[in-house]
Amino acid sequence: MESAKYTCEKCGKGFSQKSHYTQHMGRKNPCVHETKMKEYVTNQFIKIEEQVNTVTEKTFIEVCAGAGGLSYGLMKAGFKPLLLNDNNKDCCETLKKSHPGVNVVCGSMDKLDLKPYIGKVDLFTGGVPCQSFSQAGLRKGLEDARGELMVKFADMLHVLKPKMFMIENVKGLITHNSGETIKQIIELLNRENLYQIEYKLLNAAEYSVPQKRERVFIIGILRELNLSFQFPIKNEKPILLRDILQDVPPSECAKYNEEKIQLYRSIPQGGCWVNLPEDKQREYLGNSFFSGGGKRGILYRLSMDKPSLTLLCTPSQKQTERCHPLEERPLTVREYARIQTFPDDYEFIGAMASKYKQIGNAVPVELARQVGVSLMNALS
Repeated sequence: MESAKYTCEKCGKGFSQKSHYTQHMGRKNPCVHETKMKEYVTNQFIKIEEQVNTVTEKTFIEVCAGAGGLSYGLMKAGFKPLLLNDNNKDCCETLKKSHPGVNVVCGSMDKLDLKPYIGKVDLFTGGVPCQSFSQAGLRKGLEDARGELMVKFADMLHVLKPKMFMIENVKGLITHNSGETIKQIIELLNRENLYQIEYKLLNAAEYSVPQKRERVFIIGILRELNLSFQFPIKNEKPILLRDILQDVPPSECAKYNEEKIQLYRSIPQGGCWVNLPEDKQREYLGNSFFSGGGKRGILYRLSMDKPSLTLLCTPSQKQTERCHPLEERPLTVREYARIQTFPDDYEFIGAMASKYKQIGNAVPVELARQVGVSLMNALS
């Protein structure tokens, strides 16, 4: 084929022969047809692109969403939220503030109307309340009222029948009742044998989070899809507190009394009550001094050269202190958020105590993102 020697400047059409070019230019409206054709082709490409985006967009619903650590991480991984739910007013206001435009429903999860979402959900997830399985709690399991929420989650799962589901829970779930509880939960979730289910204990410190925080992730994938899921790969180098406790925006902060401040002045980074003189140990611990056991959480000071210990719902408890590495005070609200890998512009609504609780209960955003990427890879 001969290359074009003559080109129309208006429509870009090329001609190898001058006679054809002259004939084209001699028309009354020489470029109308070509211009319309170009517009048509362009519009078709746009429509195709929109269709591709619609097809590849993966959706999720989250119950017991809390302050949004899990949902925010999933959104960063590419998932689109259809609905976020929690029954705590402050958590819902936080979700609305930090997830603008997202459908947030405040109230009991078993009151949700799921009919509009049947057949539209790729991932159904939730950090179902875990106090009934906590190693620090009563460990009542499924008989506890909060344990019953796991039953409600299973009921919702079998209404929605999503391609995948994910549950995040505390480490104690694995060992509760000598491992029988998690077996019962898996049987409950898979009562129709629809899902291939696996679970794994993940330590956030091994997934780019500056915090030692162990949580169980239960993943289920529809058997008929025959998809392969792999948990994220551990990072080689941990993130330390010195990497993130810099230029933290000012925020609210709990306070120690003067006695505790004076005690902490004798405790180095990574140290605790055992670094005090024995008379101070006896005075502060009282009868607990003779009770045996490690008790290393008492008067513990974090270290800049290590990840944080697990952040809790309150920044200062006698048995589980988390003192700032360099100052005699608890961590601030924004330091809490940094350690949980929330961005500095993520807003938490409520009183100071509520903000600490929301952040302490959250799934670290970066851990959620990495698990979300693995889920997305499986779906793709």
